[in-house]
Amino acid sequence: ASGTHQRELFGINVFKIREILVMPTITAIANAPENVMGVANIRGQVITVINLPKVVGCTPTKELPILLVTEYARSTQAFAVEEVNEIIRLEWSQVIAAEGKGGNLVTSIARIDGNTEESRLAQVLDVEQILRDVLPSTIETITPEKVGPKIKLPAGKIILAADDSPLARSMIEKELKTLGVPYVMTHTGLEAWQRIQAISDTAVAEGKTLHDKIALVLTDLEMPEMDGFTLTRNIKSDQRFKSVPVVIHSSLTGEANENHVRSVGADAFIAKFEAGELAETIRKALA
Repeated sequence: ASGTHQRELFGINVFKIREILVMPTITAIANAPENVMGVANIRGQVITVINLPKVVGCTPTKELPILLVTEYARSTQAFAVEEVNEIIRLEWSQVIAAEGKGGNLVTSIARIDGNTEESRLAQVLDVEQILRDVLPSTIETITPEKVGPKIKLPAGKIILAADDSPLARSMIEKELKTLGVPYVMTHTGLEAWQRIQAISDTAVAEGKTLHDKIALVLTDLEMPEMDGFTLTRNIKSDQRFKSVPVVIHSSLTGEANENHVRSVGADAFIAKFEAGELAETIRKALA
């Protein structure tokens, strides 16, 4: 890595990886963005190849021999990397939020050998942010025409949202503002869960329930400290909270995840990020 002489470890959620390949032939594209190496023809699909070390500011010691083909937020892309070390199963308690620790391409930092001082640290990449930086043409504009009519919540009710990606949070906030909905934005599942309990305590003191205060919870799945599955399970297994609708909003798609979403009791699942579909899903869940 530049600046240090040690190797840097980065992490990416294995559920986002479609396949890992030996580097195929890459065709350079005229006038491509600087971190785009070109395109590769993989199983009949032409896929953009992004130079990941270059994006994160590392200088590789050798050619990039490996390609990670990933599926994020309704699109397929590939990242050229130096090597793939291992697949590690982590508890979310081993993953700490990277907010305020410098750098805008990392959502969290994983202690990959358990919660000890000797543990190696891996930076978990904010792939959504990387894709927007490298391919800005993919950014969805959020307009009143796309999201449709404003949503009128009963007085005193809010939507509680949770997402660890600053980019995703800014898009969700813009959408909720366009819909005219009051909201509270949190950065992790744990922060959302603590906020729910605090709001519930206030409601009880006023002789009300959580549902009088929170109209809907909108949560990402992958978040440090507590993931969206656990947050949803906590809400739906608590008699005081389970009537509040939960919408899961994630770039993790695929049948296995959607089955898991159903098993934890979520009211709806929506793939990131499509402004019109998100607004429609929120409307249905509120109804």
